[in-house]
Amino acid sequence: MLNRRNFLTAAVGVAAATGLTACAKEDGSSSSAGGSKAISLGFSQVGSESGWRSANSESVKSAAKAAGYTLKFSDAQQKQENQISAIRSYIAQKVDVIAFSPVVVTGWDAVLKEAKAAKIPVVLTDRSVETSDQSLYVTLVGSDFTDEGRRAARMLEKVLVTAGHKGAVKIAQLEGTTGAAPAIERAKGFKEVMDAEHKTDWKIVISQTGDFTRAGGKQVMAAFLQSNPDVNVLFAHNDDMAIGAIQAIEAAGKKPGKDILIVSIDGVKDGFVAMSEGKINGIVECNPLLGPQLMEIVKKVHDGEKVERWIKTKEGDFTQDQAKAALPTRKY
Repeated sequence: MLNRRNFLTAAVGVAAATGLTACAKEDGSSSSAGGSKAISLGFSQVGSESGWRSANSESVKSAAKAAGYTLKFSDAQQKQENQISAIRSYIAQKVDVIAFSPVVVTGWDAVLKEAKAAKIPVVLTDRSVETSDQSLYVTLVGSDFTDEGRRAARMLEKVLVTAGHKGAVKIAQLEGTTGAAPAIERAKGFKEVMDAEHKTDWKIVISQTGDFTRAGGKQVMAAFLQSNPDVNVLFAHNDDMAIGAIQAIEAAGKKPGKDILIVSIDGVKDGFVAMSEGKINGIVECNPLLGPQLMEIVKKVHDGEKVERWIKTKEGDFTQDQAKAALPTRKY
């Protein structure tokens, strides 16, 4: 397993780019205040695979507009080659900063070295990368995914007590996209707690990627129930997969939240709706609203100020009894 603390080694920055490849969607906006040249920011997003990702994209766009930056935004549609093409386009356009949320952990050295040679700082958002040269990125703005996995395990402990569960805990795990930092690190953190404190009573009986999508969660959970009909816990790496899994659980004639206890990560509004209906038992929050924080860092990086290597986001944990009260205040 990769550890974000050891392997964060990618350039992070913000840059403006035009003429991206046809396979990557692009959306640009610009504004400037007082007639001075706006900071140009090139941002490459993973995709739009989940409610979390959509909220993250909107936060970046609105915060860039409020800051008066020129923003070029590309949607990689969950393909690394699209992100690499976008970053190269930003380099060609000589943007001020490049920022991106990487699809997967590895395979970035070449393009990040190109950004460094062009003297364009790079900022990572949300996800980490593994690279051979730590100077290829300035900072990471995002969550501690390993700790989110640990928090999910602690949440499951509470859920089991609340449900009055006795006996073996047979866990099905819906993993995120293979090779992506949150998938690697959430699984790692959860297993740390499980191995340290629940070796005799918890067991992950089946685990497979659902690609962070509802469709993937539904399809994989249906297969899980056929091969392992006695699973009684689901740990989903994000809410969208959990919501898809709920559909499969109900189609199999079981009750989500009762026959199969569910813990997931993210905290999107639809997840809170499912939790308020008793179908998800607990959610570990991963805050997508990184835009304002990112714009502050972009300004500091552009101005040559020193910033911390990893700037973490603030997050909370929620149980069923908190869902209805919290739902009206959810911003994503």
